[in-house]
Amino acid sequence: MNNVNLTINGAQYEVPGNLTVLEAAREVGIDIPTLCFLKDINEVGACRVCVVQVEGARALQASCVLPVREGMVINTNTSRVRNARKNTLELILANHNRECTTCVRSKNCELQSLTEELGVRDIAYTGAKRTPSYDDLSPSIVRDSSKCILCGRCVSACKNVQGIGILDFMNRGFETTVGPAFDYSMKDVPCIYCGQCMVVCPVGALSEKSAIHKVWELLDDPKKHVIVQSAPAVRAALGEEFDYPIGTNVTGKLATALRKLGFDKIFDTNWAADVTIMEEGTELLGRLQNGGVLPMITSCSPGWIRFIEFEFPELLPHLSSCKSPQNMFGALAKSYYAEKQGIDPKDIAVVSVMPCTSKKSEIIRPELEVNGIRDVDVSITTRELARMIKEARLDFNNLEDGTFDPFMGDYSGAGVIFGATGGVMEAAIRTVADVLTGEDLEQVDYTAVRGVEGIKEATVTIAGKEIKVAVAHSTANARKILEKVRAGEADYHFIEVMACPGGCVNGGGQPIQPASVRNVIDIRAERAKALYSEDASLSIRKSHKNPEIKKLYDEYLGKPNSHKAHELLHTHYYKREKFPLE
Repeated sequence: MNNVNLTINGAQYEVPGNLTVLEAAREVGIDIPTLCFLKDINEVGACRVCVVQVEGARALQASCVLPVREGMVINTNTSRVRNARKNTLELILANHNRECTTCVRSKNCELQSLTEELGVRDIAYTGAKRTPSYDDLSPSIVRDSSKCILCGRCVSACKNVQGIGILDFMNRGFETTVGPAFDYSMKDVPCIYCGQCMVVCPVGALSEKSAIHKVWELLDDPKKHVIVQSAPAVRAALGEEFDYPIGTNVTGKLATALRKLGFDKIFDTNWAADVTIMEEGTELLGRLQNGGVLPMITSCSPGWIRFIEFEFPELLPHLSSCKSPQNMFGALAKSYYAEKQGIDPKDIAVVSVMPCTSKKSEIIRPELEVNGIRDVDVSITTRELARMIKEARLDFNNLEDGTFDPFMGDYSGAGVIFGATGGVMEAAIRTVADVLTGEDLEQVDYTAVRGVEGIKEATVTIAGKEIKVAVAHSTANARKILEKVRAGEADYHFIEVMACPGGCVNGGGQPIQPASVRNVIDIRAERAKALYSEDASLSIRKSHKNPEIKKLYDEYLGKPNSHKAHELLHTHYYKREKFPLE
């Protein structure tokens, strides 16, 4: 692409000819404010906050969708431009619920930040407001239209990134709103509760359904033995809520914070991830050796499970029957742990800290219980844990590095990488390779399945046998894989699917980064680095080498895929109706 010459604010620059004015300005160090713009997701010029004045053009133009051209003369900071931006914000705020101090996004709201930066102090416009709707009926997502600014980010994320499209613009003109068709509740449409709409929303129009109060109630109940598990991806992102750089591993401080919050025992879901590999790897070997349904597809991501149940129910036999690590942990906590500790399972409460909003819906699935006892009682997000730490007045940054409790807390490097796309696949290959060869192989890094490419394919030769695998993250990419499976064009043996782009590190419950960060930093890759770094630092990097896992099978389960293991650790899936029945 040839370069072009242009003038911005009186200075001349040479920039690549394939840029927009917004990109060109930022490339030369000139910042233009934006609100609806989100690189590669929402580039529609809807909000008009990014307008600039171009010589020769009568109207101000949205820089995010305006291509550069040779000889352009652009002004980004004239009185006309500044007044237009302020006027736009005032119009947005006139129809906005401005209860900012009690909003879940207070101090992390892009509209709030822009209002301060652009010096908006008074709202000149009064009059009619759209009639708001408030939907908190789903187990995972709350939608408050009184805070929606019609930027379209959630629409684009749901439709283009996830390939689902349950959110869209409704009505016209002043009455325009965003939501599911016919203003249905999120619980009544084929939402997978992945939360990707939440992490791109610049305001508080979409948020997780908080369960913090339930956790505090459990911790205050002297009759309950409350244990907590924390998922792999939490350690890679929690620090962002306390101003640590993106991708900082805060495992030690996380453990200390959980202990100081008052949990009776603190455990790591990585341990359950190791259990998952034992069960899932054995299931895969069984299918390979006994003519089972192939390709087998992972079942760790509840958003992905909802997606296949809604969209491809005929392919459900391809799913592994394994529960997710969250629920495997819960089932074992209320059986194995309860027996070892001499505690009545009914007196144990399991709290999960997850990077995922769909986990909230997973824990209420009717089949995820054993003998009438729910696997997991409460699931909170990384963001909710951060709020609890702040409510408890803990100085997170100055906490000493602690450790998780052993027994159900010791884990391998394979368990750690579950949080990144490709991690489940790599962890499984490490164990399957040893089993097929009968050796303790030194090769543990299978980099072909790492990275943020949407679909990754690889062939791994083990003991003279070629194992063909695929990895997909985001349900839009999962759809592409499933179309191939349905058409009989997929010759894979094993497929890993994660609902969220980048995997759990970019889950809907993770800390929300503004567009100014997301547009320049790949938060998926940065958070994943923290997990791979911890994996590399551990002496045990294979699930089947974890002494606590060996102990679990020797003393309690017998062997992977045993009858007892199936009772506790496996489940089933079913077709879901896509639309509510009248």
